[in-house]
Amino acid sequence: MPDSPARRSLVRWLLAAAAVIVLDQATKVGFDSALSYGQRWPVLPFFDFTLLYNSGAAFSFLADGQGWQRWLFTGIALVATVVIVRLLRKYPHEKLFCAALALILGGALGNAIDRLLYGHVVDFLLFYWQDWYFPAFNVADIAITCGAILLLIDEILRWRRERHRAQS
Repeated sequence: MPDSPARRSLVRWLLAAAAVIVLDQATKVGFDSALSYGQRWPVLPFFDFTLLYNSGAAFSFLADGQGWQRWLFTGIALVATVVIVRLLRKYPHEKLFCAALALILGGALGNAIDRLLYGHVVDFLLFYWQDWYFPAFNVADIAITCGAILLLIDEILRWRRERHRAQS
């Protein structure tokens, strides 16, 4: 696929994923430089910037492992990268689907970079209400979550189109 529309589309989606990685890494470096570990910077009555390190997965799942989880989650991210790039190549004109995959790819690689460089993921966004705290997260986590939501929306729309075609 020399310089085909499919190749250009793939490049655009990979650049979108790269933009997520750059934004994610820039914010992590910025907060890691500006705050000391555990320091909180109040922004709103329910939101603080804080610097926390997560050696586990989402919601600190397996964070108390002995270090093996670092390699497990890095490996999962690398396998996901291969699968996502193949899907981006296979369905280059499915815009919503590819946008979702680009967000997930960028987020997964953003957190994998942290695991490889530091042995943990840098988190800095903390939402809470009184004594209830949502686990801290970062830009990569936002991208993965938004990508997953877009995948669900894409699947619902696809299902509705197929249902409508079958009824016609």
